[in-house]
Amino acid sequence: MTVVKQEPGPEDADADAETNTDEHGDPAGEDDGYVPSRRRLDREGYKRDRARRATAVAALSTLVTAVVLYLVVVGAPGWPRTKETFFSAEYAREALPRVLEGLWLNVRLLLVCGVAVLVLGMLIAVARTLRGPVFFPLRVLAAAYTDFFRGLPLIINLMIVVLGVPALRLQGVTVDPVLLGGTALTLTYSAYVAEVFRAGIESVHPSQRAAARSLGLTNRQALRHVVLPQAVRRQVPPLLNDLVSLQKDTGLVSIGGAIDAVRAADIIVGRSLNYTPYIVAGLVFVALTIPMTRFTDWVTARMDRQRAQGGTT
Repeated sequence: MTVVKQEPGPEDADADAETNTDEHGDPAGEDDGYVPSRRRLDREGYKRDRARRATAVAALSTLVTAVVLYLVVVGAPGWPRTKETFFSAEYAREALPRVLEGLWLNVRLLLVCGVAVLVLGMLIAVARTLRGPVFFPLRVLAAAYTDFFRGLPLIINLMIVVLGVPALRLQGVTVDPVLLGGTALTLTYSAYVAEVFRAGIESVHPSQRAAARSLGLTNRQALRHVVLPQAVRRQVPPLLNDLVSLQKDTGLVSIGGAIDAVRAADIIVGRSLNYTPYIVAGLVFVALTIPMTRFTDWVTARMDRQRAQGGTT
């Protein structure tokens, strides 16, 4: 008897594709010659359609919002005068080079004060977390420092330091408004950063310090090699946020006469009575701040993912 071998048809291929999938419609584990099932293709197509619809709705709503805001602003009765006073292309071209030249002072202040703030803030935080009755006066002084400068408005601190210190006429004390303004910024922001560091130190579980002590480390070595690395790693996002705020507040040193981006704009405004240079200075600060803000968001999201996966404590 002759046995006739029947070739598989399209229906058999579809049945095999459905059979070689698990309960969720995914392949059962064969890598060679895998053909996605109809269920999986339909699911992926549905996800793509949904993503396209969401993108289209978001783009349309954004466009409608922008058009409405434009019509409201342009249709305002005082818009022609406002446009001439705040959005003059002529004064913008004149102000941009001088604002950028003054911005270099803000960048230098950010770098120098940022390092000083981190160092001083760390020292204050460590002083507040020292144990033992012998360190009680140090803890009180550190707490008083943070309470005072966190409660004192930055603008008042700048006026006291920038305007008050030269009035004392102390021998050997600088009267440079840039140095005095940087000192005031460091005093204020170190109080905020100290609290960030202190929160990170106290968030480390006491078992970490106990384990370090059981291995023969002293209290100082346990703090340096075990507690502080974990505390700093946990507090990176809020530290970056403080750095962004410091970058913006460097413009306040202009109250002492330092020629930074804000002061450069103020000089042109005082001569022309046109406020476009202020808009230019503000946009320059925004352009400098946005990358730092996005970097902070990326670091925060990355650390959250690692913490969710158990990659960091």
